[in-house]
Amino acid sequence: MNKVNIWFTLFLLPILGVNAQNTISEDPQKKYQLRIKKAVSHIEVDGNLDEESWQQASVASNFWLKFPRDSEKASKETEVRMTYDDRFLYISAVCRDTSYYVVQTLKRDSRFFEGDAFGVVIDPVNRRSNGFLFGVSPMNVQSEDLISPTALSDLSFSWDNKWYSAVQQHEDKWVVEMAIPFKTLRFEAENTTWGINFFRNDLKRNEVYSWTNIPVNFEGYDIGYTGALYWDAPPNKTGTNISLIPYVSGSSYHDSEDVEAEDEYEIDGGFDAKVALTSSLNLDLTVNPDFSQIDVDVQQTNLTRFNLQFPERRPFFLENNDLFTNFGSPPARPIFTRAIGLDSNAQPIPISYGARISGNLGKSFRLGLLNLQTQHNDEGIAQNYSIFAFNQSVFDRSVIKGYVTNRQAVVKNEGFDDENYGRNAGLELNYKNLSGTLNPWVGLHLSKNPTEGVNTFRNAGLLYNNRNWDIFLDYFGIDTDYTADIGFLERIQNYDAANDTIIRLGYEHLFSRVRYIIRPKQSKKVNAHQFTVHYRGDWNPDWTFNEGNFLVGYATMFENTGQFTLEMERNRVQLLYATLFTSGPPLPPDLYTHTLARVGYTSDARKSLAFETQVQIGGFYNGNLNRYLAGLTYRAQPWGNFSVTFEQNDLRLPEPFVSENFLLVNQRTEINFSNKLFWTTFLQYNTQQDNFNVNSRLQWRYAPMSDFFIGYSDNYFSSPFLKHKNRGIIFKLNYWLTL
Repeated sequence: MNKVNIWFTLFLLPILGVNAQNTISEDPQKKYQLRIKKAVSHIEVDGNLDEESWQQASVASNFWLKFPRDSEKASKETEVRMTYDDRFLYISAVCRDTSYYVVQTLKRDSRFFEGDAFGVVIDPVNRRSNGFLFGVSPMNVQSEDLISPTALSDLSFSWDNKWYSAVQQHEDKWVVEMAIPFKTLRFEAENTTWGINFFRNDLKRNEVYSWTNIPVNFEGYDIGYTGALYWDAPPNKTGTNISLIPYVSGSSYHDSEDVEAEDEYEIDGGFDAKVALTSSLNLDLTVNPDFSQIDVDVQQTNLTRFNLQFPERRPFFLENNDLFTNFGSPPARPIFTRAIGLDSNAQPIPISYGARISGNLGKSFRLGLLNLQTQHNDEGIAQNYSIFAFNQSVFDRSVIKGYVTNRQAVVKNEGFDDENYGRNAGLELNYKNLSGTLNPWVGLHLSKNPTEGVNTFRNAGLLYNNRNWDIFLDYFGIDTDYTADIGFLERIQNYDAANDTIIRLGYEHLFSRVRYIIRPKQSKKVNAHQFTVHYRGDWNPDWTFNEGNFLVGYATMFENTGQFTLEMERNRVQLLYATLFTSGPPLPPDLYTHTLARVGYTSDARKSLAFETQVQIGGFYNGNLNRYLAGLTYRAQPWGNFSVTFEQNDLRLPEPFVSENFLLVNQRTEINFSNKLFWTTFLQYNTQQDNFNVNSRLQWRYAPMSDFFIGYSDNYFSSPFLKHKNRGIIFKLNYWLTL
């Protein structure tokens, strides 16, 4: 651990000194204030703003340019007003502009930041820790999500709820009108000051505007830079708030590989329910959930020694996901909900039921409880999963957070199996100063199962970020016998190809990155030059060397949204076990050193026709790997998107090892017949997995938050091409009923 202490000393002291000059000189809520009064008349959400209540409402205007610079006012005016009644919070925006807009899609919750849009950030608790984002495009395409303290640029837009909007387009402006039910928001009933901010994407000019002056190095929805929304009276408690979402589904399945297998047909049903226990605490229930409507995983060519981590896509697990899963450091997460209800091949394990309680208990304490149980398998074993998590806000923007998890086997007709379980607990402190420029953290995690005692996973790190510097340092160490049955640990299982066995081995990990960004003030073509140096090191439990990666890179971000990148890497790997990358003999344990370079370019994403390309050449262990990637996208605004991506990995190894060429082709077609009817087809051709997949889905949103899905999936071998594997067809109908 002495090495870690040295690293922290070298990085922390200068950063703390620099940070003293990069704090917020004044709380944004002292300067940016908006007063909200109750509506004096009924408001019709039609985008016309002709009600008396809008004429009397206070105005938020005089927006700042947030990107690509943050030191001047926005080039186009935006005026925002707010009012409310007993049921809804109303927001209107007048966005001055010409009548041409960049709109990538008509699909809800899709590509929000890639087109023109207006968004509002709401922090009802006003703790700068969690909030809500609601946004619409000029075509009235809605997007919404939950904002967490760790949200950077990876909003998933997975949180769904009922709210209403309308947009009217004019020759010199577009006008937004929103109505957000108080039942959708979680707030303290007596709180009369909320955090609020507004932002606007102007993709024609590749600019972002915001009401408060947000530094260019932060996102436009950063929860730490909200202004103050002062209520003339506390909003009323929401009262009864129960939503029931029943569903019925059907499927058919044909297996061509098993000639004796009969076709399978199934009709199923279940429901989800959402119950507001208080105005800030929700209960979510699911019985016999069905996730057949979700998108398939985007396949990847895997030339690493470990399993790839694919994102969680199931709606029940995504809502408030940050409360349960933002522990540890990627790629080591003690909680990763994709481990629940999916096997190692991402095939579903049926879930009998699930329950989740999440929300705020008071202004500073956030709580999460989750319990799910799978159905019994052929051996009569089911699994019960429980998670308790909390966030306690401290100081201005910091949080103390912890969790306890339990996986317990359940034997049919016998109950819990006391000899088959996995338990974890952890505690972390995540500090963030008021300006958000300095963010250190530290954590300790424990695991226990019937065969091992208590083992630990330790993590610590810091992030420093201002207009020109982005410095990141991350350390974690995992004991060999540390387990996470509801988590993901990338490197702890090592496959020994010579003995066809898996060997557990803990490790110490350190990742450091320094990035310097130049933002030209006068250039009309370049927004930023970016220089990067990073080092990733992994050591065995006794701190003997395992693997190291050193990278230097340069990137140019152009005003037209294009980007050029150039990188060089130096890799050293002490291979401990025989490893297979191709179908030939495994590489023997040895010290391997190789160097590679890559160059890439992404064109203007606003154009109807856009492309990306990347070339990588260089070494790979004792051979060479050349990688070629090319992608092409055509957009027929706003109804269609057509894209294709080719990736070829040409791996050449010396004899007696086998060289191979891996090809991965993805083709996606999205047709938006309206903002309620969508058709998506996704083709994936993967020679490494010997699979060609066709996945097609039709979605009809026939009522608010209510959908009818039809899905078709077909799998073939890539060699021999089009030799059939299996085929499936599904339908699903759900309805959102507010009681």
